[in-house]
Amino acid sequence: MGLSSWLRRLGRQVLTLVAVLLAATALTFAITGILPGDAAVAILGESATQEDLAALRTELGLDRPVHVRYLDWLGKAMQGDLGRSYKTRESIALMIGQRLPVTIELILITQCLALMMAVPAGIYAAYRSHSKADSLLGALSIGLLSLPAFVKGIVLIYLFSVALGWFPASGYQPVSEGLWGNLHAMMLPAMTMALAEFPVYMRLLRADMIATLQQDFILVARAKGLAVRDILFGHALRPSSLSLVTVVGINLGRLVGGAVIIETLFAIPGIGQMLVNAVYQHDQFVIQGVVLVIAVAFVLINLAVDLVYVLIDPRARVADAS
Repeated sequence: MGLSSWLRRLGRQVLTLVAVLLAATALTFAITGILPGDAAVAILGESATQEDLAALRTELGLDRPVHVRYLDWLGKAMQGDLGRSYKTRESIALMIGQRLPVTIELILITQCLALMMAVPAGIYAAYRSHSKADSLLGALSIGLLSLPAFVKGIVLIYLFSVALGWFPASGYQPVSEGLWGNLHAMMLPAMTMALAEFPVYMRLLRADMIATLQQDFILVARAKGLAVRDILFGHALRPSSLSLVTVVGINLGRLVGGAVIIETLFAIPGIGQMLVNAVYQHDQFVIQGVVLVIAVAFVLINLAVDLVYVLIDPRARVADAS
């Protein structure tokens, strides 16, 4: 694929992603505008007078039409100003900057744990396809996928915190206070999310590995007398990993928003917990700022994955050039 073709592809992707960002933020602004509750009442309390409530609505701009407030917010957001929290009057950009690293750490640990389980399990299931072990792994993956995240979290809390006492049931320790303590506190929430990703990764790698193991170059490797380990890890794994790499990259963006339940359950101070608190407090600008960050993360990661996939997979380059 030539440079001009790559630039055209990039331009199309950027335009699509900008449209997605505008649609996501506009829809969120519209939905939060019609949610039950009143931000002025949430800030001043039920005992506030109507005059005080009206004055606060005017101060915060809540008396203006939704589309006017959205356009005003969008113009400031494009300059990096996400506004201030209705409730605390803190800078939303600063609040997100403090909490986003926590969510990113949780997602990275989650992906590492999921891949550490899924790659060997997927390779083994492909090598022993249609065996009892393969059937057992398939049943395990279906069972894990059928359980909601909060159920898996509660089970892990009971087993590893209440019964065994190995990990804390909730809470967070910053890396600045000790790496081991930080990883110790993050293990249960990360494992809860990893158990949701593991079945998808394993089944995807298994399917691709089965197809790869039937290719001619694998037959040649077997005819040369190479060890099974060398064939599986040295010859079959890489060409079978393209789909897995794509899905892992896409899930990085999805998990930024998907951490809401887990961060709330385990009291992790990430942007997921921040979003839940903002919804309870009817803090519209905080909700909008978090949604914008999640949408930007999702579309940028999708763009990066799409472009990287073109670079590592010759078939995609040929298809794009044609």
